[in-house]
Order: sequence, then structure tokens, then C-alpha cells
Amino acid sequence: MENSHGNQEISAVRCAMPIYALGELEPVIDPTAYVHPDAVIIGAVDVGPRSSIWPTAVLRGDHGRIHIGEMTSVQDGTVIHCTAREDTKIGSRCVVGHNAHLEGCVVGDDCLIGSGSVVLNGAHIHSGAMVAAGALVTGGTVVPARARAIGVPARIVADAVAEGEFIASVEAYLHSAKQYAANLKRLQ
Repeated sequence: MENSHGNQEISAVRCAMPIYALGELEPVIDPTAYVHPDAVIIGAVDVGPRSSIWPTAVLRGDHGRIHIGEMTSVQDGTVIHCTAREDTKIGSRCVVGHNAHLEGCVVGDDCLIGSGSVVLNGAHIHSGAMVAAGALVTGGTVVPARARAIGVPARIVADAVAEGEFIASVEAYLHSAKQYAANLKRLQ
């Protein structure tokens, strides 16, 4: 069902979660996506089919748009933001690790963004690439397909990621999201 802005309405179950419109900017969350009740989604944010947004993740689409592809997992404590000049786009079948920060960047399909890493404005992480845990990918950096960005600031290691290397992680979070959607119960 669509609301007056042409966006899919959020089901009653999702309304208990901190999901906010900001003026005319409203999140669009696929009904097959899992959003944990302690995640926060604000404004122009699209969450694709079978994706999962975990506790204390914050996706704030106030100055631009945030797009999360399908079957992508955004882990606990991650912050995703955008700017008036640069949207943040995360492809399909990605795993964004715990406490990562992504802002105004593009992440292709089948990527791993490591826990505690930072990916800044104008960076482009191509399909199948990896940003190592704790890495700092500075603005405008390009991480080629199948490369690994490691360190502070990140240096690029070419051809360091095998095709399909992250599929087990993607599948694990698809399973976890299904389990949480079916069994999570808040205790007083």
C-alpha cells in the first residue's frame, strides 16, 4: 500500500520502531526487510528486500538519500549518513560491520565493510571489494573490484578478495534476520 507521498506504508509492526519522516522525506522499507526495534531510520532512506538493519544502527537521510540494496546487512552501531551533494549507496549482498561509519559514498554489490571502519565522502568501493576492520577510506578514494582497503589512511591491495568470499556472511545474516523477525520478544 502507498501513502500520499507515493511511498510504501510501514506496517503497524514497524511503527513501534524509531522510523521517522523528516518533513516530506520518508523511509521506504521493503516488507521483507528486517529492522531491529533499536535501530533508527530517518528521512530519505530506502531499504531493499531481505536486508537487515541491526540494533543501534542509525541511517539518517536528511540532506540526501541513502539506498541499501537487497540482502545487505547493516550491523550494530553503524552510522550511515549522506550530504546534500553526495548520496550514500550500498549495493546488494553486502555486510557492513559493527560500528562502521559511511557518509556520501558508493559501495558496490558483494562487498564487506569491516567493523569500525570509516568510508568518507566521494569514496567508491567497487563490487566484490573489502574495507578491512578499522580502515579509514578517505574522501574520493577508489577501491577497485576485488581489492582490499586496509589501514589508516587506507592503502589498496589489488586482487586480494576471492569471488564470493563474503557469501557465507550474507547467508548467516539472512538466517539471523529471519530468526529475529520470528522470535524476538521484548521483556520488561
